[in-house]
Amino acid sequence: MSSTAPRNSVPNSTKLKYVKLCCKYAVNRTITVVLLPIAISGIVEALRLGPEELLRLWSSLQFDPYHLLSFCFLLILVATAYYLSRPRKVYLVDYACYLPPAFCRAPTSTFMEHSKIIINNEKSVEFQRRILERSGLGEETCMPPALHYIPPIPTLEDSYIEAQDTMFTTMDSLFQKTGLQPKDIDIVIVNCSIFCPTPSLSAMIVNRYKLRSNIQTFNLGGMGCSAGLISIGLARDLLQAHPNSNAIVFSLEVITPNIYLGKDRSMLLPSCLFRMGGAAILLSNRSKERKRAKYSLLHVVRTHKGADDRAFNCVRQKHDPEGIMAVSLSKDLMAVAGDALKTNITALGPLVLPPFEQLLFALTFIGRKFVNPKWKAYVPDFKEAFEHFCIHAGGRAVIDELEKSLNLTAKQTEASRMTLHRFGNTSSSCLWYELSYIEAKGRMKKGDRVWQIGLGSGFKCNSAVWKCMKTVKTSIDGPWANCIDRYPVHIPDIIKL
Repeated sequence: MSSTAPRNSVPNSTKLKYVKLCCKYAVNRTITVVLLPIAISGIVEALRLGPEELLRLWSSLQFDPYHLLSFCFLLILVATAYYLSRPRKVYLVDYACYLPPAFCRAPTSTFMEHSKIIINNEKSVEFQRRILERSGLGEETCMPPALHYIPPIPTLEDSYIEAQDTMFTTMDSLFQKTGLQPKDIDIVIVNCSIFCPTPSLSAMIVNRYKLRSNIQTFNLGGMGCSAGLISIGLARDLLQAHPNSNAIVFSLEVITPNIYLGKDRSMLLPSCLFRMGGAAILLSNRSKERKRAKYSLLHVVRTHKGADDRAFNCVRQKHDPEGIMAVSLSKDLMAVAGDALKTNITALGPLVLPPFEQLLFALTFIGRKFVNPKWKAYVPDFKEAFEHFCIHAGGRAVIDELEKSLNLTAKQTEASRMTLHRFGNTSSSCLWYELSYIEAKGRMKKGDRVWQIGLGSGFKCNSAVWKCMKTVKTSIDGPWANCIDRYPVHIPDIIKL
């Protein structure tokens, strides 16, 4: 005769779930759990003694004026030292993303037709077709005008035209949105990996908008797709050193000089994925900007995995026999990116994760180090720390790998996938198109935290953590204004061309 469990019994899995929830609550709220019993016992004891006994105890205390003044002086000294040494708040007032003109659109059919005519190599064309079928790119991504010609002959002047159109159009939009005057800008930082001319891109902005003669300008080149967050980190450091200042960070990639017409597959890959894009971000440490700022910057963490040859070679620049420069991507890219992500998580985790997740991570780390190296590494649940995720839209494989590694849901990677579909890989600026997507969907609420993850050459993994200062209203302009109602869209694993 088989025994049956009573109807009101609770399954072991459910009991374990409740135990875990109780442990998580206790660890995450350690101070509350410790102080609450002390406070309750103090109240009970006070009620037991009564008001007369409490008054007698108070009157029996002896207060020496000398000690009292010394204590007040020490308290004021500590408070002043803390106020002067604390880091200045850095606010993201607003930002603008570049929307390429419609005549720059590069549908897949047009791209492949041009490849057949220009490259004239069946294997290379077939390779590009397979990449595009699995890329996750849509039909509205854009290429600069110089690359629409047959054959394309990208010149220095064409590169200048692309850079200036991207920067000046976006800067005009940022000035219009913020109402800021050029004379109010104190710092300008521009990052662009491939195109690093003289005069620099930052100098073009200074000359175009007649910025002050004592403005500080910085131009970052050759740092790949993660350079946008490196620029944010640089701006944060500069704003710590210069009070009452405004900084503009401009992230873009000029792809005109990156066209490759040869047969090396690793060099053909970027031509399939990279598209036009750029973003201008206004940062400030002025206290008066706090009321209208969208976000405050909490953390910037920069890590890289670039000590070995495999990391160095995963993204590199090469010259073909005809002297045309292009970026090459190797098959080791995802493996090295995974190592860089682990390093970044280890550095970022203690800054953002709740205590319970930190405890589990620490116990697993110690166990793997001293007990059994074969123990499975614990991946912290970053969904406990962040409401939104902006993952570098470098390609479908990048998003898939990070979604799997961080145990994210499809909705949490939606902004990255839709950005890749609509705009392609816009390099360091794609994180801002993703943030704009979340805002356009009306999902950004006051107090929400955003994790931006930038992956780039080296191989680097950089993170920025933002906290929303106010509920962001759905914008009537911006890069998603004319198409947000169509998204999200279903993106098949393979789109047959």
